[in-house]
Amino acid sequence: MKRSFRNKALSSVAALSLALTMVGCATGSGGTTVSDVINATSSASSASTVAESSSSSGNTSTASATDISEDTHFDEDDLQWDADKETTVDLADGGTKASGTDADKVSVDGDTVTITGAGTYRLSGSLSDGKVVVAAGEEDVVRVIMDDASITSSTGSAIQVDESNETLLYLEKGTSNSVSDASTYADTAEDAANAAIYSMADLTIAGEGSLDVKGNYQDGIVSKDGLVLASGDVTVTASDDGIKGKDYVALLGGDLKITAAEDGIKSTNDTDADRGWLHQYGGTLKIDAGDDGIKAEQILTLSGGTATVSKSNEGLESPTINLAGATVNVNATDDGVNATAGSSETTTQGGAGGGMDAAQDAHLNISGGKVTVTSEGDGLDSNGDISVTGGTTVVNGPTNGGNGSLDSNGDISVDGGVLIAAGSDGMAEGLSDTSKQSGVQASLGTTVEAGTAIHIVDSSGKVVASFVTSKATANVVYSSSEIVDGDSYSFYTGGTVDVDAGLGTGSITDATEVVTAIAGEFESGMGGMGGGMGRGPDGQ
Repeated sequence: MKRSFRNKALSSVAALSLALTMVGCATGSGGTTVSDVINATSSASSASTVAESSSSSGNTSTASATDISEDTHFDEDDLQWDADKETTVDLADGGTKASGTDADKVSVDGDTVTITGAGTYRLSGSLSDGKVVVAAGEEDVVRVIMDDASITSSTGSAIQVDESNETLLYLEKGTSNSVSDASTYADTAEDAANAAIYSMADLTIAGEGSLDVKGNYQDGIVSKDGLVLASGDVTVTASDDGIKGKDYVALLGGDLKITAAEDGIKSTNDTDADRGWLHQYGGTLKIDAGDDGIKAEQILTLSGGTATVSKSNEGLESPTINLAGATVNVNATDDGVNATAGSSETTTQGGAGGGMDAAQDAHLNISGGKVTVTSEGDGLDSNGDISVTGGTTVVNGPTNGGNGSLDSNGDISVDGGVLIAAGSDGMAEGLSDTSKQSGVQASLGTTVEAGTAIHIVDSSGKVVASFVTSKATANVVYSSSEIVDGDSYSFYTGGTVDVDAGLGTGSITDATEVVTAIAGEFESGMGGMGGGMGRGPDGQ
C-alpha cells in the first residue's frame, strides 16, 4: 500500500530475475518460503496469511517479504486489521444495508453499492443485478472481505474500483463467492471498464475462500495498475482475456484456474522500463487459453509452484523468460515457449543455433525446476538466445519439418541441468559452441511413432538416458553432465522404460540400435545444411 517504489528503475525486478536465473533450484523446496518471512496474520476471525494459503497448497513459494514489498504494492499490514472496526454490508436486491464503523462511507443507489473511503468492509449476501463500486481517495486502502457474496451485473462490471491507493479482495475461509458481469456494457468507451472485476488502482486478492469469476463481456480480472494474487481458490472464465495486470502480476500462492477465449494471464505495460512483468513465486496455475497462455510484455519469471498450460496457441511469451524452479507443463499449437522482442529482421547468417534471422534482445533462461513442453510449432523458441543452466527440460517438439524442438536466432548454450528435445528433422538445431556442457544429437533416419522408447547408450554399454516419445519423432538432442564431448553414443529404439512419456529409467534388452552420434556435433537448423556441423564445448 505504498507508492515510493514506483519511482525506482527496473533494478529490483531485474536483479531478482537474474538472481533466480543464476541460483535455480537453490530457491526451491529448500529455500525461503513466504511462511518463513511474512508474518501478516490478520486479527479478524482467524484470517489466514499469504503464507498459510501458499504452504497449504503443497507448492513452496520462492517469495520473500523483502522481494514482494520492494517490487509490488503488497505489504505485511495489508492482511492486518481490527475485526471490531469492520463495516458489515448485507447485500440484498433492493435492500442492501451497511452497519458498523464506516457505514457512513457506504452509499446505496438501487442495487449499486459504493464505498467512498478507507476501511474494512465485510460483504455477504447477493445482488442479482447490481454492482459494488470503490470510489475512495487516492491514498485510501480499502479491504473488501467477501463472505459468501454473490454479485451479478447486467450493465457492466460486478466489482469496479474507480479510485483508491489499493483495494484488497479478501476471500473469507470456508466461503464461496462469485462475480459475473454483463455480456454487453452500457459504457463502451475505449477507456471504460471491460471486466467482471475491474480496478484502476493496485489490486490484491487473498484469503482462503473461493471466488468464481465470469467475464461474459471481455476479461475476467483487470488491474490498470499492479495485481497481486496472494492466495485463495480462484476460477476465471472469460470471453476474451482471463487476467490482466498492467504494471505487473505477482502470483504468490493459492490455486488459480483460468479458461479464456484469448490470453490466459498477462502483464501489459510495454512502455515503462520497470513494468510489464509477471512472476509466479508459488501456488498452482492452470490455464486453458485460445491464444497465449502466460504472457508478459517485458519479463516473465516462473520460480515456484506449478504452472500448467493445457491449451494455447503459444504457451509462454515474453522478451525475457526465466524458468527458475517452477514445475511447468505447456501444450501449444504453435511455439511452446517463445522469447520474442517483436518482429525480427531476416538475414543470411547461419551456423549451429544461429537460425536465419538477426538475434533480438530476447532471452530464454532455464535455471531450475521441471519443464515439459509439447508443441506443434517450435518447442523452445528465442529470437535472441537460449541458456540452460539447471533443472530438467523435456521438449516434445513439432512433427512438421518447418519447425524445430529448439529454435534460436542466437546461441543455444547449456551449462548445466538436463535437456532432451525431440521432434522433426527438417529444422532441427543443436547446441552452440558456447556450451560448457556437451550434448549429443541424432537424426534417427526415420520417424518413430509416439510411445516409442529411445535410449542413449555410451561406448561401454551404459544407458545414460531413456526417453519415451509422446509424439512422432525423427531427431533427438540430449545434454547432461554424463555426456562426454567427443565420445560416441548409440541410439536405440524399443526395450523398456519405467514411464509412459518423458525421461525415465530404461533397459535396451530387445531394443534395436538405429544410429551412432558423436557428442558435440550438432545440426544447424536446416537439417544439417546451411551452416555445416557444429562441435561442442571446445569448438573442434
